[in-house]
Amino acid sequence: MRVLCAFPEAMPSSNSRPPACLAPGALYLALLLHLSLSSQAGDRRPLPVDRAAGLKEKTLILLDVSTKNPVRTVNENFLSLQLDPSIIHDGWLDFLSSKRLVTLARGLSPAFLRFGGKRTDFLQFQNLRNPAKSRGGPGPDYYLKNYEDARSLDKLYNFADCSGLHLIFALNALRRNPNNSWNSSSALSLLKYSASKKYNISWELGNEPNNYRTMHGRAVNGSQLGKDYIQLKSLLQPIRIYSRASLYGPNIGRPRKNVIALLDGFMKVAGSTVDAVTWQHCYIDGRVVKVMDFLKTRLLDTLSDQIRKIQKVVNTYTPGKKIWLEGVVTTSAGGTNNLSDSYAAGFLWLNTLGMLANQGIDVVIRHSFFDHGYNHLVDQNFNPLPDYWLSLLYKRLIGPKVLAVHVAGLQRKPRPGRVIRDKLRIYAHCTNHHNHNYVRGSITLFIINLHRSRKKIKLAGTLRDKLVHQYLLQPYGQEGLKSKSVQLNGQPLVMVDDGTLPELKPRPLRAGRTLVIPPVTMGFFVVKNVNALACRYR
Repeated sequence: MRVLCAFPEAMPSSNSRPPACLAPGALYLALLLHLSLSSQAGDRRPLPVDRAAGLKEKTLILLDVSTKNPVRTVNENFLSLQLDPSIIHDGWLDFLSSKRLVTLARGLSPAFLRFGGKRTDFLQFQNLRNPAKSRGGPGPDYYLKNYEDARSLDKLYNFADCSGLHLIFALNALRRNPNNSWNSSSALSLLKYSASKKYNISWELGNEPNNYRTMHGRAVNGSQLGKDYIQLKSLLQPIRIYSRASLYGPNIGRPRKNVIALLDGFMKVAGSTVDAVTWQHCYIDGRVVKVMDFLKTRLLDTLSDQIRKIQKVVNTYTPGKKIWLEGVVTTSAGGTNNLSDSYAAGFLWLNTLGMLANQGIDVVIRHSFFDHGYNHLVDQNFNPLPDYWLSLLYKRLIGPKVLAVHVAGLQRKPRPGRVIRDKLRIYAHCTNHHNHNYVRGSITLFIINLHRSRKKIKLAGTLRDKLVHQYLLQPYGQEGLKSKSVQLNGQPLVMVDDGTLPELKPRPLRAGRTLVIPPVTMGFFVVKNVNALACRYR
């Protein structure tokens, strides 16, 4: 069902807002021979490149990309969004009609919008105008904070539809019968109502079931959760509009031993029932985070091992099944003000996007779009934060096809027992074919430089002597890495008005020019007219 997108004035106010150079030719050719052309497709992490002592301005990194075939192809909606159900509890639901908020969300489309989070398993659906009066139960404030009514669902769906997002609704999994099976009565009411409105929705059941015992005093094991998903599938099939609706789960937490056991039990029972297997990831304890934590390569690499753990279990039961990372956040406990919503947090976010695509994760859902804590993309005054602009650039420039990166350059000699970790991270994709500024066959690089010195990169092989468009994203203002504002190629990024995002203007670089990456910064580089075979066709 298509809905009418109208934008009445719905902006938060203080009164209405709830609390919350190259060497000679011979050396150049010799370096080219060192380009690695035999990388395995399984783990495409950027090769480690570092500066040798005393060679600060002589270090030149040679970069080429394999253009014949992609190593991975991810979902068109790879970068997607999440809204936490706390928007109902905290009174933010009415603000979904804000023209500014819809404009910001539409900028990140196409994408999925997952409605789920810690309050998922507290919400119940009541298709009544005044449930408290009808039931003779608790006062209306209780229902406003713990119930989703038809009006709430209408507003949520209207926001998703007007923003060009596909809604994924996470149902309450903690309503249980005496035998601990899932009580589906509230979910069935919601399904019938949304079907009557012809709402195109995909579904999920619960949120982080591995935490149920700790948070709610009731445990649900993997086998039982699998049975619950089969029950949900049986509810969807008789409803014509949802007979082929997608179902995702089980949305487990970080893959520790008990969580892996839960996933194993779930996959045995319901692995073939879900369209994608989902899990969550949090990098840092939000209570102790410091700005330098976001620059630690060891931290950036923690995700890679978790991906392999999830893939091992999934491929044991359903080889090739799609895997999604749902609800990724930089810091726990709702994040940390002036840190997890700052420019510094972007290093984790951009590296997450690069690493996930390289290792074959189909979709990543960012928690949260707005409202929840300080991990959001948009603040409580509906101003876009640094990670929003980073996401917008990613959406505009990056396509779903992942390409292999080959790097040659000077490296440090590792000491015994010491791991050399990558402080210069380079990822490559086909340029987004929806971006009409670039012809098909173009390639986009995105580069993270965590060094405290600039890095020079010379494009070689198929990328040699091509025109390049630079999109360099740096902090804006006196706060440096803690800044909540960013500049693109030296120009601050701000919305033009509530209905208009700014033009993302590149800086053209002449053909053959060396790319210079400033210290502790990140950027995107579109290599034009490469005519890459992997990128010419969808």
